[in-house]
Amino acid sequence: MFNYATNSFEIKLGPVYANFVLLDEINRSSAKTQSAMLEAMQEHQTSIGGYLYKMPDIFIVIATQNPIEQEGTYPLAEAQMDRFLLKEKLDYPTVDEELEILNRMESGILYKSEQILTLKDVSFLQELSKKVYIDSSIKRYITEIVSATRKPADFISKDLAKYVSMGASTRATIAFMDAAKAVALIRGRSYVIPDDIKSLRYNVLRHRIALNYSAVADEVEVETIIDAIIGAIKTP
Repeated sequence: MFNYATNSFEIKLGPVYANFVLLDEINRSSAKTQSAMLEAMQEHQTSIGGYLYKMPDIFIVIATQNPIEQEGTYPLAEAQMDRFLLKEKLDYPTVDEELEILNRMESGILYKSEQILTLKDVSFLQELSKKVYIDSSIKRYITEIVSATRKPADFISKDLAKYVSMGASTRATIAFMDAAKAVALIRGRSYVIPDDIKSLRYNVLRHRIALNYSAVADEVEVETIIDAIIGAIKTP
């Protein structure tokens, strides 16, 4: 940015330099903006004017995607979606949940802000999750699941396998392992069990398995493919 007082250009770091970054409707961003975010998410840095600027040590990106509107939106590149550890689907709220929204809107208190964790606590938990034990049999279980997404015809019916155009990458295996360790820790265990992997199957795989146009035409959901693959792989 140009500083008229000093008659020179200065670097002004933007809002992406934070510990928790929310990207609202990420598919409204242009391809150039999404490419820049890809660098920040994968390399934990940005390049500005030939200089590298490191992101904070604790850097977590949460993004929302508009699944309905097509006007003014851009499809996310597979390589960018792969950078997200997990994908969650949010449906409409229940009647009781929507009633609670009305009550909070009327009272003017949408949520109560209380500090639960410090950055030091987050850093401690991240390091602690790395020490959670995962047996070699469960590691193989993970790799067999991900490998099956790449050659689905060898594991599930050809009627379902024909809908898969691309399987999950190696990042999926890493995501399974890292997320399973965190889930085990949250559930009060120092070790990973197969149910931890199964509970994460949609979150880890739904944005990494690409379906073709036939799946869209036949209204086949990616979760159906995932369930079939999980059912075909022997649980350790």
